[in-house]
Amino acid sequence: MLRNSLCARVLFASCTLMALGACVLQKPQNEKIATAQLEISSSGFSPAIWQPMHLPGKRKTLFKSTVHQNRPAVQAVADSSVSMLRQRLRLEAKALGMLQFSWQSPQLIPTANMGERETEDSVVRIVLSFDGDRGKFSAKNKMLSELSLALTGEELPYATLMYVWCNETAVGEVITNPRTDRIRKLVVESGAKNLGKWLDYERDIRADFIKAFGEEPGALTGIAFMTDTDNTQSKATAWYGPVSLKAK
Repeated sequence: MLRNSLCARVLFASCTLMALGACVLQKPQNEKIATAQLEISSSGFSPAIWQPMHLPGKRKTLFKSTVHQNRPAVQAVADSSVSMLRQRLRLEAKALGMLQFSWQSPQLIPTANMGERETEDSVVRIVLSFDGDRGKFSAKNKMLSELSLALTGEELPYATLMYVWCNETAVGEVITNPRTDRIRKLVVESGAKNLGKWLDYERDIRADFIKAFGEEPGALTGIAFMTDTDNTQSKATAWYGPVSLKAK
């Protein structure tokens, strides 16, 4: 009985971890994409390697370096899939400044709803992970973090902030992940009016984190692109442009 109960809990937690998307990722298996155009440039950072990061048991979203409409870009092609292109770094909280990024997509995901577990997909996401005091975790988040470490070799980030494009949710709204409040999504684009256009953004990381989480951010530990259609079992294509991180 005890063994069956334990197995059921591990299975449930494993499925939950896989569904988190931005946090519970396998370590890269010698698979790297060198994209000089996508280096993060700020004082103290050198050109970096962006690593594909895949979820256990999930189909992979495919990323490739390209030029799209005369811009250096990474193309993401998702087919009932989810994965990220991630860069690890560390920028202390006192140095957090402005983040510049751009993206383009020819379509949205009609059935996606980022506030619902079953349809929580997005054609584009910029994902920021932050360090912090995990002693503040709820019992549920603590369990997820421990299982993440056991299954993938990585703890959950203290907090994850995503910039997203939604179907209907208004720009400026914050969506809390339905599985954990340690992932929050800030809507920076909504609706179909800007489909097919390159869209450029400049965001104040500290101000956005405070808006999303109601507290001061810790150190920034990673930046990633994420395109996922695994929940809606749909297809999507998007392009991400160069990223620039301006430290204070």
